Amino acid sequence: MKIKDLFYAKDDKFDITLSAKIVNTTFILLIGIIFWNYAFSRLNYESQGLSVFLEFKYKFIFGFFITIMISIFSLICSLIIGSLLAMGQKSRFLPLHYFTKIFIEIIRGTPLIVQVYLFFYVVGTALNINNRYIMGVLIMATFSGAYVAEIIRGGIDSIDKTQIESAKALGFTNFQKYRYIILPQVIKRVMPPLAGQFASLIKDSSLLSIIAVNEFTKNVQEVDSITFTPIENYAVLALGYILLTYPISHLSKKLEKRFSYGD
Repeated sequence: MKIKDLFYAKDDKFDITLSAKIVNTTFILLIGIIFWNYAFSRLNYESQGLSVFLEFKYKFIFGFFITIMISIFSLICSLIIGSLLAMGQKSRFLPLHYFTKIFIEIIRGTPLIVQVYLFFYVVGTALNINNRYIMGVLIMATFSGAYVAEIIRGGIDSIDKTQIESAKALGFTNFQKYRYIILPQVIKRVMPPLAGQFASLIKDSSLLSIIAVNEFTKNVQEVDSITFTPIENYAVLALGYILLTYPISHLSKKLEKRFSYGD
């Protein structure tokens, strides 16, 4: 193998060999290590190394576990909410149609931090839901559900109208039309963007720390207030979220590659 083959892709398909992946990944990591080493040397910061993590590892692990639990339940609920909102957008009953459209626009058009405060203090109080973890899941599911609804709606709209007309001509009922023609194609098309949306949901869950949900970010902030070592603590936080989101991002790319041809 020529050295050039290690650093240049042969074509636009990026069919790269394992050795080229290892060499380039190592090269980029080395550049990153050199840069951050230089930056820290200029900062004149006395690092505590792994001592903070080892001392508070159970607190970090507990927060990490809570974030996983909140993310899993939020993912499931957001898929349900998103599917219902997408169906509402397709409804011929106009009050429902406009309700879902306005709801989605408001959720997508306002910052998540505002929604966290409003849902927790206003909606939660009105519905007498005092459990911060339940409210955290509902808030994240509602926020992500609006985006999931648009992904599903876009998938449905991408189906060729001639297929729908053919189904009508063959005498398919509305249920049969969705069951045998629309849904099998929509599922393939929305899987990659859904995976990306779920990765974003996990990262966004860090905002639940502002309502004292004891998730990963909240625990890291508490440790930081005790040890005054922000760089070590937030490095642990960054690494934890990478561990959570990288598998989903990797899956998203795999799905995008798999379903991009031959629908």
